[in-house]
Amino acid sequence: MQLNLLALALSVATAEAAYKGFNYGATNGDGSTRVKADFTAQFQTAKGLVGAPGMTSARLYTMIQGGTTNSPIEAIEAAIEEQTTLLLGLWTSGGGIDNEIAALKNSINQYGDDLAKLVVGISVGSEDLYRNSPTGIKAHSGPGMNPDDLVSAIKAVKAAVAGTSLGSSPIGHVDTWNAWTNSSNSAVIDAVDFIGFDTYPFYQTTDDNSIDNAKSLFDEAMQKTKQAAGGKPIWVTESGWPVSGPSEGAAVASIPNAKKFWDQVACSLFDSDINTWWYILQDYPASPSFGVVGQQLTTKPFSTPVTKTAWGVSPSVTGSVSRSAFRTSMTSTPLQLPSASAVGQFNAAARPTGSIFGAVIAAFALAIIV
Repeated sequence: MQLNLLALALSVATAEAAYKGFNYGATNGDGSTRVKADFTAQFQTAKGLVGAPGMTSARLYTMIQGGTTNSPIEAIEAAIEEQTTLLLGLWTSGGGIDNEIAALKNSINQYGDDLAKLVVGISVGSEDLYRNSPTGIKAHSGPGMNPDDLVSAIKAVKAAVAGTSLGSSPIGHVDTWNAWTNSSNSAVIDAVDFIGFDTYPFYQTTDDNSIDNAKSLFDEAMQKTKQAAGGKPIWVTESGWPVSGPSEGAAVASIPNAKKFWDQVACSLFDSDINTWWYILQDYPASPSFGVVGQQLTTKPFSTPVTKTAWGVSPSVTGSVSRSAFRTSMTSTPLQLPSASAVGQFNAAARPTGSIFGAVIAAFALAIIV
């Protein structure tokens, strides 16, 4: 009995030690660049969500504040004030990583231990492998990276933080689950300290992707990724179900379905020892929209009917690229060579220019890091 109680206590302590929170893009729904006050409002809302205590971690997609070359993103200062832990991100595709690394170094120099004590890890890139794959190219998902170049970027970031206050931070990469199971990307697995796992059963249209089967598809993707990960820790960096938007196969976007996926998948993760960043707190006015809250920040999740009328504007202008291109990657079969990552994944959330995906690509082409 004592051993059982000890095991239970350790299990509870481990679960409590896991980080949980949301992904945060670098632009607002109207395409404007997020500033400290915007991030502060988002972090405060997440911490106060009714029925979801402890959402005190944030995953970022870029180190660079919008409108600057390599100034630290203002989310960091907001996180320090709110004591929100951070999975830092460097955007690696389309314009090189030099300015991202410069912004990372500037962040270390500017915030020192105040930042270091909040950093959970550092993600080098987001779904670059998917975007580099034939599937991602066909989906017009934007510039990606091949495995060798991504490994070089990971090594560059490790070298940049060596000997600094972030020198002991785990460094990994975020990609779609079927990028990780693609053997052509094994060099990336070897290079990272953790696996950032993105999966959206909603888009698995070659399977039974109804909400009733969504938990099974999630679990299957997780199991396959574990088999490919070689014992590396797996962190859930993106998953979710849209509250509104077009259907995909048997998957229907609705508030009840989004809440069911949250209850079955998110809540089980939050009770586990798996670090989890859900997609996403607020997704106005994207379509499909994955936001746990609607147009107005509120601490009552899934409480506002989400319709085009409710959102009030066209989904063409958004702080993140629509996840619709993700649908072609989320099949039960491995992606084609040379690898995989889902749709400019975050949507250009990393790219504070926001607006439409084409504008993001144009910004990349002009080497404008925002």
